Amino acid sequence: MSSQSRELLHLYRRLLRSCATYPSKNRWGIYQAIQEEFRDNIKLNPEDPKTQKKIQVAFKGLGQLQMYDTMKLSKGNPESPNWEVTLEQNPMPKPP
Repeated sequence: MSSQSRELLHLYRRLLRSCATYPSKNRWGIYQAIQEEFRDNIKLNPEDPKTQKKIQVAFKGLGQLQMYDTMKLSKGNPESPNWEVTLEQNPMPKPP
């Protein structure tokens, strides 16, 4: 397995783990959508510009899912009431 394939597998796992703690009643629908998207695109060439764009969107989605991770928000102390959230102006650009 190439290093790029390992990185994509790591991204996939991080997305699924972050989705499992996402505070939404649709979290499992999002979880299944992530699985489906990766399965549909498993044969794509990672060097292709369109694939690179999809990878960038996946990283952006990971950041958005992690915004609501209590361990990350509370800097390792889930009992802490001090959360910090930073919002982006254009979180998800429209697909081409």
